[in-house]
This record gives sequence, C-alpha cells and structure tokens, in this order.
Amino acid sequence: MSVTLYVGNISYSMKEEDLKQAFSKFGQVLSVKIITDRRTGKSKGYGFVEMDNEADASEAMSNLNGKELAGRNVKVNKANTQAE
Repeated sequence: MSVTLYVGNISYSMKEEDLKQAFSKFGQVLSVKIITDRRTGKSKGYGFVEMDNEADASEAMSNLNGKELAGRNVKVNKANTQAE
C-alpha cells in the first residue's frame, strides 16, 4: 500500500523532478506534487511525495527529515489523510 509523505521547507527554486530524484534513492516514487500559489504559480514551500510502500517511506523519512536539500533543511513526515 502506498504512503504519502508531507515535505516542508522546500526551497522555492526546487522542482518536482528534483524532489523525485532525492526520494528515489530510498524506493519507488509514485507521485510528487509541490503546492503552488494559484495566482502567482510560485511554490508555497511544501509538497507531497507518494512512496510505493511503508518501508520505503520510513527509510526516506529517517534519511531526509532535517537534511539539506537545495540549501534548506526539509521536514519530512507522514501526511495526514483526510477522512472520506
């Protein structure tokens, strides 16, 4: 079952492909979404990465949380899921 991770404090210059490359070191990345401002199209500095399974997601969290990516120390946690 896939796991979605919240990634905060992302550099505003970072692209989705850059984020995918960073997380791909720890397993299969199913999707990446950096949240942007609707009006300006600029990054809001956070996003979501969907990993293939729990083990890969845990590995990515433990290795990337607090680490520097593109000049900023990112925060990586399990994303909160919305109840249906």
